[in-house]
Amino acid sequence: GIDPNNVSISIENDTLCIKGESEKKSEVDEKNYYRKEIRRGSFYRSIPLPTKVNGDNAKAIADGGVLKITIPKSPEVKPKTIKIENKK
Repeated sequence: GIDPNNVSISIENDTLCIKGESEKKSEVDEKNYYRKEIRRGSFYRSIPLPTKVNGDNAKAIADGGVLKITIPKSPEVKPKTIKIENKK
């Protein structure tokens, strides 16, 4: 029930941060009374990711009220071996 334009997604230090705001207005104008309600709320989630990620290639898709975030893993850094030269 939240407009995707009111949601902010960021990745900082391998932590996914999602924050947003929602606002719902309802108005009733009957014969004997008038009622106006405004409900506002905000949320913030910080999710540590289990591995190094490539935030530059992350994608977010809102489909039917469901937010799907895809973040590719960074390639593993392989240890570099250094060959010892023997001088005689």
